Amino acid sequence: MSSTIALNREAKHDYFIEERFEAGIVLEGWEVKSMRAGRLNLKDSYVIVKDAELWLLGAHISPLLTASTHIHPDPTRTRKLLMHREQINRMIGSVERKGFTIVPLAMYWKQGRAKAEIALVKGKQEHDKRATIKDREWQRDKARIMKGGSRDV
Repeated sequence: MSSTIALNREAKHDYFIEERFEAGIVLEGWEVKSMRAGRLNLKDSYVIVKDAELWLLGAHISPLLTASTHIHPDPTRTRKLLMHREQINRMIGSVERKGFTIVPLAMYWKQGRAKAEIALVKGKQEHDKRATIKDREWQRDKARIMKGGSRDV
């Protein structure tokens, strides 16, 4: 069984990833149950800095149908991220002075606790995205040629 809950595949396509961090995340009980069932989407999520704390916005955790009747779940609520103060300060400095953005790359289980892999990123221009795709296709074609197969063009 894989410990990965969800990946943000779009992040690698849209951004240059500079530095990765691991953060804990504050969750409610129904969110943990939904995440164990794999009902998490990080596609349009991002991290903001507010009052020297990191907050995850836009992550969608779909509530289970068996959720309690007295709880009204909010699938896209703002969730607090937990990190060491030195790491938070370094990230805040990079965001404010160097123009970086913070995005979540993945969510996974580590020793029974939900963790988020977040990264300092810079946005890619359209020509950078095309170059990345071209390079990836070349690597795939090169591997195919080395393996002995041919590609019909």
